[in-house]
Amino acid sequence: MSKKPVIALMYDFDKTLCTNDMQNYSFIPSLGIPTEDFWDEVNKFSKSNGMDGLLCYMYMMLKKAGSRDIPIRREDFVKLGDKIEYFPGVLEWFDRINKYGEEKGVTIEHYVISSGLQEIIEGSAIYKNFKKTYACEFLYDINGVAIWAKNVVNFTTKTQFLFRINKGELDISEVKNLNTYIPMEERRIPFRNMIYIGDGMTDVPCMKLVKESGGQSIAVFKRRSKRTAAKLLAEGRVNFITEANYSEGRELDMIVKTIIDKMSVVDRLTELNLKHKKSIEGKID
Repeated sequence: MSKKPVIALMYDFDKTLCTNDMQNYSFIPSLGIPTEDFWDEVNKFSKSNGMDGLLCYMYMMLKKAGSRDIPIRREDFVKLGDKIEYFPGVLEWFDRINKYGEEKGVTIEHYVISSGLQEIIEGSAIYKNFKKTYACEFLYDINGVAIWAKNVVNFTTKTQFLFRINKGELDISEVKNLNTYIPMEERRIPFRNMIYIGDGMTDVPCMKLVKESGGQSIAVFKRRSKRTAAKLLAEGRVNFITEANYSEGRELDMIVKTIIDKMSVVDRLTELNLKHKKSIEGKID
């Protein structure tokens, strides 16, 4: 009996699963400054120094926390995940979609590809639902204190993780196997079985790659704030746009379930086609 096909649901995190940038819930308020002021300073420092914006926000987190004697150990960042607020239905989403996949004869796996902070994601209520999460992460010294950036996931480097998921090479330190040629039909999760869900322009490279490779991309938006998502749809960068409401019976729920229906059927047809090809090998002159 052949293995069940695997479908990968891949998510951005900030403003896709949770309602805001994850640093805004508790870290920046703990500094005693408005969130807008923090991000304005990050943007200005980044531009004046020609610095990657994500490296800049990580640097600024350490600088601001250190100047205020706020602990910056790994466990301190992980605890910040407790304060995250999610869009409607997110907490129940994963079990429901997994069950639906089982009913359709496929295995659903969930992944995060985010420019947010890995440590905060690990402290979130939904972390247990993901097979793998890729995000920015700090390096810590022997005393467990954050000293610099360990990993940075920006809008262009996000695409490498699609190929990791595609080939089943999930360890970020593994490069050789990632770059080794593997025929499409032998890859663990074909692009046609990928669904990418994001909220904005930083997700465009992933959205477009998944869409153009036969998968499905969905841009979600906050209620009454659909301009960016509509632009992505008009430009052909995504397949669908919908409100970020993950509740059962809402449009996002119906779109994803319909995509799963399609992917499960395509997988069955592909398997049948390969079976027929093998049955006639060597029988044709």
